[in-house]
Amino acid sequence: MTPARDYAGLAGFIALNAAVSALGGWATAASVGTWYQVLHKPSFNPPDWIFAPVWSALYLMIAIAGWRVWRRAAGNEARLALTAYAVQLALNLSWSFVFFGARLIGPALAVIAALLAAILANAFLFWRLERAAGALLVPYAAWVCFATLLNAALWRLN
Repeated sequence: MTPARDYAGLAGFIALNAAVSALGGWATAASVGTWYQVLHKPSFNPPDWIFAPVWSALYLMIAIAGWRVWRRAAGNEARLALTAYAVQLALNLSWSFVFFGARLIGPALAVIAALLAAILANAFLFWRLERAAGALLVPYAAWVCFATLLNAALWRLN
């Protein structure tokens, strides 16, 4: 692989994750300052300002993980791992539309549980191909585990 193709691939993965982030932000924008503010929240709900920097760092790590597998792996195992990558990104985006866009806390809990399972599967598949790529998804899995608990608490309280 040429350095130009390598860097173009990295830019592509960053752009893909930035697009998912932007679309999720668009779905979130109409509700975060209104509907979300009036929900009953658990004591462990973080302040609103923490979400943007955490997600920005996570999306960058997710992009780098995908790029690392894309540039080093070939064959059916790599296709499966990158398919899992696409599935978890799609579930990630769909959660924003279900939770904030449609304001459906219960169905969003089902989506985020599926997202967490998809991230864990993706991390496992990446780990088998490129350990650093799998490790880069661990903070994402941890954050979504926390977000799943938060979503469950919001569903219970509201």
